[in-house]
Amino acid sequence: MDSLRQEKVQKFEEFVDRRLKPDLVHAIAERSDLRKNIENLEKNSVTSLRTLVNLGSEVYMQAEVPDTQRIFVDVGLGFHVEFTWSEALKFISLREEKLERQIEEYTRLIASIKAQIKLVCEGIRELLQIPEEKTVEGRVF
Repeated sequence: MDSLRQEKVQKFEEFVDRRLKPDLVHAIAERSDLRKNIENLEKNSVTSLRTLVNLGSEVYMQAEVPDTQRIFVDVGLGFHVEFTWSEALKFISLREEKLERQIEEYTRLIASIKAQIKLVCEGIRELLQIPEEKTVEGRVF
């Protein structure tokens, strides 16, 4: 039972480190880039523009945007939604907040599982009347 819990903790920690934290960093960078682009469009009163669009595999094509007042935002799974500038900023902020909440939730869950593991290990140690020892990793058994 103890090793099963430790395995779960490790999987949750890996999920937080490998998936949620990079997603959060990406969302923050995306939000920052979007905000900068919108501010530049507003500051320079840009109503249309020419740009390069990544078609995939780093193949680009020149594109013309006749009206910059509405933009398409990648909302995931390959879908893009048309937003006004303010709607896009609000969407990015909401997505960032959601990712932060997920990281906090998984962090609390990991802490709870670790506490349960420690409690079980301490109970086993007491039942077997084993003196407290520290391992190389600093865990008490």
